[in-house]
Amino acid sequence: MKKSVLASLMLAGGAVVLWVSSRLAWLTVTADDDKAGTKTVTIHGASWSTELIAAAIMLAAAAIAGLILRKAGRRIVGGLAAVVAAAGGWFILQVLVGGTPDAQRALAILSTNNTTSATKGAQLTSWAQITAIDVNTPPVVLALIGAAIGLVGGIILAAYPGVDGPKRTQYERKQRRTAHIAAELAAEPDSGRVLWDAIDADIDPTDDAATADPNNDPGDDPTDESANKSQMHHKPQ
Repeated sequence: MKKSVLASLMLAGGAVVLWVSSRLAWLTVTADDDKAGTKTVTIHGASWSTELIAAAIMLAAAAIAGLILRKAGRRIVGGLAAVVAAAGGWFILQVLVGGTPDAQRALAILSTNNTTSATKGAQLTSWAQITAIDVNTPPVVLALIGAAIGLVGGIILAAYPGVDGPKRTQYERKQRRTAHIAAELAAEPDSGRVLWDAIDADIDPTDDAATADPNNDPGDDPTDESANKSQMHHKPQ
């Protein structure tokens, strides 16, 4: 497998892992409400780290670009993908080693700005007091693994973008197609498909010169050569 293809697969894999992690609960929040009492709720990765989805989308786009772009484009995309994955990994790492998450930010995510009551969909009221925030390590580690996969894939794509195939001009492609159809006409002159292909390529199927096999040089006809040699041997003295 080509390294550029492997890198694209790794970028796609990293994007999938990041997306899956974003759907899982990263934080468990315990809050005390003077009216509703003590309540425990969760915050998903996509809500706490909004850049997670953006990173997943960018890695997925880089994976596709790595398969369709030429060498220079693949190198640039690989470098950008590595930067995105590294930045995403840094933000994710802060959740694990950055200490207790910000309680005010958690309350802002879980509540509304209404100071009288919680609107539909809010999990906490704005006057609730956050008493504890626990990090759910497995989903966060999963996101970190996804970012690492994307980082390695981006580095590989930037370092080993592969080799471009020959870029043919429109004239060269037409010449190759014409030669291919001429060879098919010589081999299968009665084939309906070949006749239609010839007409579509502006080749006259009844023209012997147009339908002659380009690999067959009339000057190399062994029958003619043998006849010429025979005439030379029997030339009267």
